[in-house]
Amino acid sequence: MSPTSGARHFHAELAKLRSRLLDMSALAEELVRLSIEALLERDVAKADAVILADHEIDAMEVEMDESCVLLLALQQPMARDLRLITMTLTISNDLERVGDHAVNIAQAVRHLAEQPQFAPLPAIEEMARLARAMLSDALDFFVRGDAHGAREVCRRDDKVDSLHDSLFRTLLTYMIEDPRRISAAMSLFLVSKNLERIADLATNIAEDVVFLVEGRSIKHRAEELSQ
Repeated sequence: MSPTSGARHFHAELAKLRSRLLDMSALAEELVRLSIEALLERDVAKADAVILADHEIDAMEVEMDESCVLLLALQQPMARDLRLITMTLTISNDLERVGDHAVNIAQAVRHLAEQPQFAPLPAIEEMARLARAMLSDALDFFVRGDAHGAREVCRRDDKVDSLHDSLFRTLLTYMIEDPRRISAAMSLFLVSKNLERIADLATNIAEDVVFLVEGRSIKHRAEELSQ
């Protein structure tokens, strides 16, 4: 294979890798959307659909890992190409974990469906809206190579954390007032925790976008989010 044809093959493989990552992103977003709909509608069928789809995203992560390792071993990429491959490895892992958290929410929905209806909790709906938006935007900024937008996603994480803490206090009050609601309240707290973790993973992806574009890590460097 000539150097020119070898370069073409390498960039074709990179394009394929990027395309598969976008497919995985779309599936992860769909599982989060479906799990939240299941929660808000108390729809066990939708919850079951999320749980059944988990194996698909797991298989995609394995495929992505194998493709990345092969490219690293055979092509010895440099600079931005190297960063793209290594970031694909980490982002695919994050997306697989997003799928796991969607499954956890779906499992909580199955339990909640057997409990008396809980009063509406606006904090959970707002957390769900924010976490979904963070994930969607982080992936969009990855596609666009937008480091500025990625930093903005990272800044939103504090709002989700604040809602999670507030919801914990609200649920604790409910449990103290009526011990019969402990089981349902604990399931709702589990939902909240998983939404908070989805937001964390969206933040991880956004930080990876900054590294991909700028070649520097902003993990654990809050002062750099203002840039």
